[in-house]
Amino acid sequence: MLTRREWLAGMAASQLLEAAPELKRRLGVTTDEIDDDPLTAVRFLNEFGLGKAEVRNVWGKYNTVQPLEKVRELRGIFDQHKVTTSVLGTGFFKIPLPPDTPEGRGVLDNQFSLLGGAMERAQILGTDKIRIFAFTYKDDEQPDQKNYVRIYELVTEAARRASERKFKLVLENVGGSYVSTGAEAARLLKAVKHEALGLTWDPNNAGMSGEKAFPDGYRQLDPARIMHVHLRDYRKNAAGKMEWCAVGDGEFDNLGQLRALMKSGYKGWFTLETHYKSPLGKAHATRTSLSALLKILDRV
Repeated sequence: MLTRREWLAGMAASQLLEAAPELKRRLGVTTDEIDDDPLTAVRFLNEFGLGKAEVRNVWGKYNTVQPLEKVRELRGIFDQHKVTTSVLGTGFFKIPLPPDTPEGRGVLDNQFSLLGGAMERAQILGTDKIRIFAFTYKDDEQPDQKNYVRIYELVTEAARRASERKFKLVLENVGGSYVSTGAEAARLLKAVKHEALGLTWDPNNAGMSGEKAFPDGYRQLDPARIMHVHLRDYRKNAAGKMEWCAVGDGEFDNLGQLRALMKSGYKGWFTLETHYKSPLGKAHATRTSLSALLKILDRV
């Protein structure tokens, strides 16, 4: 006879085993990490049987710079190859926090125009999720704690505008930003409770920022607010400097992170955004990381 604890443990293990094929269906790649030509990128995705793509740069430019007719052309390429868009990547709020002056308010007006254009492009591509950021500071600076209240207010306003058009903003933690770690992301999510705002959790960005992203940073997050996840790997090189590397060649525990996300009931998409640079080119770098990541998914 099994005890209740043993039965529950067995059920959890069974669910994790069944999750691997589902995880593969929820995995995509940032297209320009394969090639700036989207046709080349979708053929790569088809080769691996993947049907999701995160769109950032296409044909050498940020998607928010491309005219709408080019975005419609992109949608046609995706449809032809049975690829759908998981998230539209934008540079919204990936700028220094503008001062609260007429000039600074003009900068913010331009940012909100960018967001409006991003929503047009997201609608064409069939996604309701738009990746944004939480402002940046210079490498030789430290984040000014007094700025967080204003940042939270601006992110709340952005979420309000997105909600009016039935979009969700998935804010990414990234190095050099006021939200670079799990701890900083957790504080923002507690301050901005708008249902149209969630997190693109990038544990490797958090790790590169000096946090023990998993389990420490992740433990501080509300899993229900994680709407998208980026995956890759990093390590400390011989000179003691942090660098991106192929998945499996670094120090990040992708397996542990994936298992924790599945255990929490995470239902969103995953994007491989390798950042690793191979002398053989971007496609080779992504192929190397993707092959290793698929083996990790088999163990989840």
